[in-house]
Amino acid sequence: MAVSRLSLSDFRSYADAVIAPGPGLVVLTGENGAGKTNVLEAVSLLSPGRGLRGASLSEMARNGGGGGFAVAARLGEVDIGTGTLAAAPERRQVRINGAPASASSLSEWLAVLWLTPAMDRLFQEGAGGRRRFLDRLVLALHSAHAVHAARYEAAMRARNKLLAETGPRDEAWLSALEARMADHGDAIREARAATVAALADRLAGAPEGPFARAGLALAGGEEDLGTALRAGRVRDAAAGRTLAGPHRTDLAVTHVGKGQPAALCSTGEQKALLLAIILAHADLVADRVGRRPILLLDEVAAHLDPARRAALFERLDARGGQVWMTGTEPALFTGLPASATRLHVEAGGVSAA
Repeated sequence: MAVSRLSLSDFRSYADAVIAPGPGLVVLTGENGAGKTNVLEAVSLLSPGRGLRGASLSEMARNGGGGGFAVAARLGEVDIGTGTLAAAPERRQVRINGAPASASSLSEWLAVLWLTPAMDRLFQEGAGGRRRFLDRLVLALHSAHAVHAARYEAAMRARNKLLAETGPRDEAWLSALEARMADHGDAIREARAATVAALADRLAGAPEGPFARAGLALAGGEEDLGTALRAGRVRDAAAGRTLAGPHRTDLAVTHVGKGQPAALCSTGEQKALLLAIILAHADLVADRVGRRPILLLDEVAAHLDPARRAALFERLDARGGQVWMTGTEPALFTGLPASATRLHVEAGGVSAA
């Protein structure tokens, strides 16, 4: 499913903007700081979570605006809207066809995947970023994943708070929280494992190609979480956090052709591995769900050599689906088909290029 109309109100650098992209490749060009990534961030908010920047909602409201913001999109015959009110800047509101809905329900309508320059250090930094990347992949195949993750986090916060209390604890409530964590944690673990296994199989059967071949595996995550939580109460109370569970799982990525972890590869090789994963996953989602995810590729062409750039554009065009790309120069996108939507971004405005 593709976005046929996107409107922004008091969002980031946009006081008011309306974009009507085509169903295929969408290219936004303009100087650094013009607001290209802001448009991609708006599209990313059409799915559960805090978007491609992971920012707080209050940060997204335009400086000098009314205090809240709105992002609205047309998807076929469906209208989706999200944003905040000035009176509650950190409370996200979602509407589907005008009716109030939860943010987690957005995954029932579309999946959105992204690759940004900030992800260039995904393999060097902590496991949290890789876990968020993994969960975005999982969500595209398992729409209930966001609900399980939210309920697991809520139960874990309540358990941590209870363990931090001095004096006698409510053991029955503690056991109930751990049972809830175990139930939702098992669902999270199973969805992650199924996604990684399916994606690893697809990647294993792919030729080496220009984007390298990635190997995937999960690291961490208890098979019997309920037992681990009960046994770890004293340890977790002393640490002030829960030390077992799916919130500590990591995604291990290797460069199959070189036989080494992604963290030891060059920056260009790491970018190629990420592209390989995202492109293979988009194909997997299309096969399993029957619709391609929307891809957001921020500054993707700038750091690819001409051969990989041409291969990327050819593959994106051949596979179909809506793909939003940004770049500073139109010349970076030479070779795209005439059907691509080309837009110019400048000073909080978007116009046809």
